[in-house]
Amino acid sequence: MPNLLQGTLDLLILNALAPGAMHGLGISRRIEQVTQGTFLVKPGSLFPALHRMEEAGWLASSWGESDNNRKAKFYRLTPPGRRQLKSETTEWRRISIAIAAALQA
Repeated sequence: MPNLLQGTLDLLILNALAPGAMHGLGISRRIEQVTQGTFLVKPGSLFPALHRMEEAGWLASSWGESDNNRKAKFYRLTPPGRRQLKSETTEWRRISIAIAAALQA
């Protein structure tokens, strides 16, 4: 995964979970899909972020079965997580507009 601004992984995870609960591999695949392969999130980055976000109250988790009938931990956004997604999306848009303007200067 390319070096990113602090918090970008959080935004990608929150956005991946916006449609509904997913297990870790599903989140990783969704991020890869929506970024057209630009971001490949490895377990060593994903799972510490998921645990940190769960501790922050942005995510809740429960155990269930994956598509291949294996036990998996599923994560979902909490109401504070939805607010965080909205806040981080607004901030990212502001930053990306500023960077685009700087690159055209």
